[in-house]
Amino acid sequence: MTITAVRGFNDILPDEAELWRWLEGTAARVFSSYGYSEIRVPVVEKTGLFQRSIGETTDIVEKEMYSFPDRAGDSLTLRPEGTASVARAYIEHKLYQRPVQKLFYMGPMFRYERPQKGRYRQFYQIGAEVLGDLSPLSDAETIEMLMVFFNSVGLKDYGLEINSLGCPECRPGYKKTLLDFLAALKPSLCANCSGRMEKNPLRSLDCKNPGCMEATKDAPLLSGFLCAQCASHFEKVRQRLAALGVEATVNPRIVRGLDYYTKTAFEVVARGLGSQNAVAAGGRYDGLVKDLGGPETPCFGFAIGLERLALCVKDAKFKHAPVIAFIPLGGPATEKGAGLLRELRQRGLKVVEDFSEAGLKGRMKAAHRAGARYALILGDDELRDGVITLKDMASGEQEKTGLADIADKLLLRV
Repeated sequence: MTITAVRGFNDILPDEAELWRWLEGTAARVFSSYGYSEIRVPVVEKTGLFQRSIGETTDIVEKEMYSFPDRAGDSLTLRPEGTASVARAYIEHKLYQRPVQKLFYMGPMFRYERPQKGRYRQFYQIGAEVLGDLSPLSDAETIEMLMVFFNSVGLKDYGLEINSLGCPECRPGYKKTLLDFLAALKPSLCANCSGRMEKNPLRSLDCKNPGCMEATKDAPLLSGFLCAQCASHFEKVRQRLAALGVEATVNPRIVRGLDYYTKTAFEVVARGLGSQNAVAAGGRYDGLVKDLGGPETPCFGFAIGLERLALCVKDAKFKHAPVIAFIPLGGPATEKGAGLLRELRQRGLKVVEDFSEAGLKGRMKAAHRAGARYALILGDDELRDGVITLKDMASGEQEKTGLADIADKLLLRV
């Protein structure tokens, strides 16, 4: 029997992994320029962390977490998202002793849901969190940083959508009004929306079921219930984004799927991905750290879906490092090549050596099958003249170049 990967758990093959590494490296560079530092949190956490933070009426907690008991009988969970783990680490290690913490993370998350294009049971996120800053200008700066990252990796045809979710002071009144509205529509709503209506009516606005979307199209808007503080906060975010040159569309149906969000919420949607088109999302969550046993701490953050982003930016700005095949002909050439290859690799070139004993024709065929862009041929004649033959595998053209100059010539081409 052939053993295959578990459904929803995908291999990231070399070509795609190279693209991912570039995306992660670009994120680290951009985020660091805004004062962020990387944090690495465990893949496994105590189940209670996510039950307390995400909300027990969310899909994640109700049916999508990978939870299991350890030998001591404690319930553990493969992390379904990164924010709760960052908040837990912030409290546990007393990172709140500094006024503001700016942190970013990368890695796999796990949810038991139906696999689909760009959405899997093991999926990867790049996230960033600002802990300890309550200013709406911080919201706007964090969103701007995300836009700078997307522009840096060549994301095209995307848009920023924002909304305000209010706060514990103003949201209860809206929830009651919305619940009264939904109660009359209950027969038209899907089983999920009907089942969680009493505890979390806002989730009905986020449902992607066509019947629910049609039934709730005239639902009352939260914007009409915002308290003065929340309305002012949202207006300042919008003004600051405009001043930063970031275009944003207000979408009153953005409610976010996790219970801990307050005030600003946003999504970045990429057109062409179908109904599941969000490549990044986030917002403000001022009560989470306190709910987890830490001090009162205002927070703002986001997460990027790496699979969806990779689908959108493939071949946009990223270019795979070209493979250069080194083909030594004879013992002296192999010996001379050891130092040459070391120099080329130290200069950042991707060079592979053919160790076979096949003739030149066979080695050239192997280089072509390996996807080599250039071939370097070193034989007795080249050694005698102090040169190396450089062949362009695409055009077939070749030229002889001094051994001392080959690294510079290749760097100009790649």
